[in-house]
Amino acid sequence: MTDTSEPSFVEVAHRVWVAHHAWMQVNVTLVGGSDGMVMIDTHGSAHAAGEVADAVRRLGAGPVTALVNTHDHWDHWFGNDVIAAGRSDLPIHATDFALEQMVRAGARPDPAQVGDNPRAAEILDTTLRPATHGFSSAYALDLGDRIVELIHPGRGHTAGDLVVRVPDADVMVAGDLVEESDKPFIGDDSFPLEWPLTLDLVLGLTTDETVVVPGHGRLVDKDYVHEQRNELGVIAETIRDLASRGVPVGRALEEGEWPWDRTLLTSAVRLGYEHLPRSQKRLPLI
Repeated sequence: MTDTSEPSFVEVAHRVWVAHHAWMQVNVTLVGGSDGMVMIDTHGSAHAAGEVADAVRRLGAGPVTALVNTHDHWDHWFGNDVIAAGRSDLPIHATDFALEQMVRAGARPDPAQVGDNPRAAEILDTTLRPATHGFSSAYALDLGDRIVELIHPGRGHTAGDLVVRVPDADVMVAGDLVEESDKPFIGDDSFPLEWPLTLDLVLGLTTDETVVVPGHGRLVDKDYVHEQRNELGVIAETIRDLASRGVPVGRALEEGEWPWDRTLLTSAVRLGYEHLPRSQKRLPLI
């Protein structure tokens, strides 16, 4: 059933608003300054982005003058074209890697990417607009009376994740490096061995009072991120241990002691074994 409720933006810190959407538990964030607002992520379809645009108008806090996409997965950037409608010069920021992936996606969604999502028809009926401004490690957005920092802390959920730091409000928008509505998704384009170290950098940019906006789910804090980092760390170290003891990848899931349900870790184990240097594997020669 399609959710018909109207999402609204709630102020979670001074001039920082978050709209939590029932569909996939996606979060869209607005950060306001004297020169306008930056929107972080735009949801996953033209229809969903229309709801986001309506919520921005209801908020009445000013114009959106820039967009940021936290990574290249469809549920975080397919709404770009609707939010940027009529403004061909609106800057859309992402990491260099994410920008390249978006450009490669073309003008229309790939049905294979959408899969069996119950709202597949809606997703496919979306015109795509990729990011326009890429950066490698860090970039500062000037909103007039405040600076918003875009930071690529390393590889984790994807190769091109970014986090958004609002220093004066002590807010961190973490994208899918952090999730609350479910365990972080480790997919075929993830880096499970590097993810814990990436979150170490994110944690270094937070305080005990930081409001953390995950990619999906309710707001969390530094302790929550630390706990999630530790779980990912256990997964990474378990993979290293199994490989170093010569356990074949096909038996790793059943032989390891995992902090999550094994069904969530198929890609993590396969990728972990692939990403390990041969010197860290004790596998039989074939």
